[in-house]
Amino acid sequence: MGLAALFLAIIAYSQNTDELPSAPSAAIQPKAHPKPAPPPVPAPDVEAEKSTSDKADAKQEPSDPAATGSQSRDSAQAKSDKRLTQENSGETITRTVNEVNVVFTVTDKHNRYVKDLGKSDFKVIDDERPVEDIRSFRLEKDLPLRVGLLIDASNSIRDRFKFEQESAIEFLNETVRPRYDQAFVLGFDTVAEITQDFTDSTEALSRGVRAMRPGGGTALFDALYKACRDKLLNSAETGSVRRAVILVTDGDDNASHVTREEAIEMALRANVIVYTISTNFPGGGRGDKELQRIAEATGGRSFEPFQLTDVANAFGQIQDDLRSQYALSYRPPNFAHDGRYRTIEILAQNRKGLRVRSRRGYYAPTE
Repeated sequence: MGLAALFLAIIAYSQNTDELPSAPSAAIQPKAHPKPAPPPVPAPDVEAEKSTSDKADAKQEPSDPAATGSQSRDSAQAKSDKRLTQENSGETITRTVNEVNVVFTVTDKHNRYVKDLGKSDFKVIDDERPVEDIRSFRLEKDLPLRVGLLIDASNSIRDRFKFEQESAIEFLNETVRPRYDQAFVLGFDTVAEITQDFTDSTEALSRGVRAMRPGGGTALFDALYKACRDKLLNSAETGSVRRAVILVTDGDDNASHVTREEAIEMALRANVIVYTISTNFPGGGRGDKELQRIAEATGGRSFEPFQLTDVANAFGQIQDDLRSQYALSYRPPNFAHDGRYRTIEILAQNRKGLRVRSRRGYYAPTE
């Protein structure tokens, strides 16, 4: 009987898929969740307009400059470059995986957004090599948003919890546009729980925020990892969208299965910008450096309110940031489908005192 009980226990443990893997490379990707209703068609996408010429380029040139250019290799490369099929409509969306898409903001020395720049005002460095082929460039003010609101519901923030809830609800009411944007709400202590799935209903999102109750430890990195992997990585869309996570926490993780860097890696793979709002006020706390690292690596911003009422101001600045971004796509030099991490640096030129904020790198696709 003892051996039989042990055997049954092992089977039950092996079937538990809720526990996060120890590393992103070990993650078993879940089936994609049902795609939310597509928003109205946004402003013309330069990438879509160029899809025909991109197909022609794939036939004429190898994506790797060091390639020999033989016809057979061109054909193989063309096949590896495309094909994303929209699940519901059957429409095929061609997206060249040899192109890197980067979203970034530009501010002046007074931290004001600069929105009148052109492609020639920037220099892109990919993996320490200058980029020669910038395929598209545009200012994105009104892209549909796909936002995850992650709120720390652990014991450590109990005394501030209600105000943070109300500030988050105000942000959602002002940011999420019906039939255009989508958001979900996730609360976390030692475990992460989605209290409201993707929706454009601010009323439903408000209920999801108010449903949280503080208590337990803090599995911050697990929550970020789960949100990016399960909700944002595999979300199929009909066009360009802006994916972002807003993380409200003290940054003091004490219960995660994954590390901070593994959570950052998953955010980069899902092309997610992470904004963090620290609840360590006044005076800051040890978790603030963790939050700064997450935000800077993904191209977001970290906010450290001095007092409780500043939390609402941080939400307001995030809303402005999401509506004041540039987007460009480029073909990296010496690109290889090797899954390797490659660095990105975008430099403003021609005008002094400008600061560019973007993700620090990305992971190349694999064959």
